[in-house]
Amino acid sequence: MLWQGRPNWWALAKESLNIYWVMGYFALLAAWRSVALSDFLDLGPSLWGAVPFLILGLITCGLLVLIAVTQALTTVYTITNKRVAMRIGAALTVTLNLPYRWIGSADLDLRRGGTGSIALHLIDDGATKLSYLTCWPHVRPWKMNPAQPALRCIPDAEHVANILGQAVQMQVEIAQPGIAVAAE
Repeated sequence: MLWQGRPNWWALAKESLNIYWVMGYFALLAAWRSVALSDFLDLGPSLWGAVPFLILGLITCGLLVLIAVTQALTTVYTITNKRVAMRIGAALTVTLNLPYRWIGSADLDLRRGGTGSIALHLIDDGATKLSYLTCWPHVRPWKMNPAQPALRCIPDAEHVANILGQAVQMQVEIAQPGIAVAAE
């Protein structure tokens, strides 16, 4: 085993569950309700009309945080010298075992703060079909056919990508001496 880790729950809430967009949506609804009531009521009561939308927004964001924490705690990503293994899922646990010979490329999406995602493009000639919905949020966003498994929102993603690259390089050198992996 070369590396083992899990997603950062807050990064997962921001990137995968879009918690900032949900907050903005409920704030917009609250502002709209307050403005709509200001035609009929004074400023104080019209502001109180927005409170139910703010409460619903807090409840919704709390549920999204709970989902993100649960997903992060139940996920284990593992990089070995022969494969990438992903144990994912909170209600339905799925283990993906991806040998390096199945991985055509790995794309790093680095974010501020060092977190990022590594999406794996599989080249196993269609032998393995991954369900986007079963693997979500541990897939590359909006890549549904074929779904690309991803190590999502991992801390120190650049370091993990280097570990993965070195492991693939060693595997290629063992399988076919004299062949080098292209590095960008």
